[in-house]
Amino acid sequence: MGPSFPYEVFDVSKFGASPNADSDNTLAFGKTWWAACNHQGRSKFYVPEGRFLVGAIQFKGPCRTESTMEVEITGDLIAPTGIKDFPSNQWIGFSQLNDIFLYGSTNLDGRGDVEAWKQKSCEDSKCDKLITSLSLDNVSNSIIENISLSNAKGFHLRLHSASNVTVHNVSISSPWDSPNTDGIHVHSSSFINITNSTIGAGDDCVSISTGSLDVLVSGTHCGPGHGFSIGSLGKVKNEEEVRRIKFQNCTVNGADNGVRIKTWPTSPPSQASDITFEDILMINVSNPIFIDQEYCPSNSCNTTSASMVKLSNIEFKNIRGTYRSDFGVNLKCSSVVACENIMLIDVNLNGTNSTYKTPKEKWEQEKFSTKGSLNGLAVFNSTFN
Repeated sequence: MGPSFPYEVFDVSKFGASPNADSDNTLAFGKTWWAACNHQGRSKFYVPEGRFLVGAIQFKGPCRTESTMEVEITGDLIAPTGIKDFPSNQWIGFSQLNDIFLYGSTNLDGRGDVEAWKQKSCEDSKCDKLITSLSLDNVSNSIIENISLSNAKGFHLRLHSASNVTVHNVSISSPWDSPNTDGIHVHSSSFINITNSTIGAGDDCVSISTGSLDVLVSGTHCGPGHGFSIGSLGKVKNEEEVRRIKFQNCTVNGADNGVRIKTWPTSPPSQASDITFEDILMINVSNPIFIDQEYCPSNSCNTTSASMVKLSNIEFKNIRGTYRSDFGVNLKCSSVVACENIMLIDVNLNGTNSTYKTPKEKWEQEKFSTKGSLNGLAVFNSTFN
C-alpha cells in the first residue's frame, strides 16, 4: 500500500490574494492553484468571503491529487472591465481535468455592462469579441453546483469537449438586451446534465451545439432570453452530429422563443436527431415551438440554397401555456432535406396576440405554420388557440 497524504486546504488569501476591488489577484490565484493541483493528497482550492478582482486565468490539469479536486469559491469574483485585458476569449477556464467539484456561494461577475456590450459591433448582435465567463474544456466526471454568474461579456458558462458533467442549481443573470450572453452553451460534449437551474440572459438560456450527445436539461427556468435552443447548426463544413438531447420539466417565462432548433441556410450537410422537449410550461413567450432552418439573425446570409442539416425524430410532448406571437407552432423546414418524424403530443397553447381580425376558422389554422418539406408529421391530442 502506498503512502497516505493528508487533506489540505489551499486558501488564496494565504498566497497573497486580497478582497479588494482595486487589487489584481490573478497571480495569487495562479500560485494557489499550482500548489493545490500538485498536492498528492486530497486537496481543496479555496476562496474565502470578499470580492476578488481576477483577470483572465486558466486552471489547468492534470492534477496529482489522489481523489476529487475540490474548488470552493465563497467570495465573489469580479472581472476586469476592459476587453483588451483578455488575451483570449475567456475569463476563468478549467481544462484537462478529471473529477473536480466546483461549488460555493460565489457570484462570477463578468461586468459586461461597462464596456463589452457597448461595442459598436454588438448593435447587430455580432459582437467582435466575446469573453466567456466560465469555460470547461476537456473536463470529465465533474460537478458544478450552487454558484451564480452574472453580466458576462459573452457566454456565461461554456462546456467544450466535456464528458459526464453535472451542472446543478446554478443561477445565471444578465439583462434581456445584453448581446450574445448565452446562459449555458454545450459544444462537442457528451453525457451532460443541467438540472434545477435558473437562467435569465440576453441570448439562449441553454444552447446545444455541434458534436453534443446525450444531454439532459431538467427542472430549469428560462427567462428572459431566447429560450432553449439546439443550434445554430450548419455554419461550417464537417460539423459533428447532435443526438439524444432532452429538455424536460422546464419553464420558459417571457422569453423571445420557447423551444427551438435553428440551422443556417445554404449550410453543408450534417444532422440532428432524437431530440425531445417534454413537460415544458410556456408563460407569455414568443415562438413557443420553433424549427427554423432559415436562421439568419443579422439578415445578411447567403440564401441561394436551402439548409442541408437533416432534422429527424423530434418530439414535442406535454407543452402548454401562453404565447404572444402569431404562431403556437412554426416549422420552417429545409426545402431540400425534409424534416422527418416530427411528433406533437399533448401540446396545448393559447395565444394572447389580439392583432388578428380574421374568422375563427382561419385564426385556428394560422396558429400552426409549416414551410419546406416534412416527411412524417403527427399531431395527437393537441390544441393551438
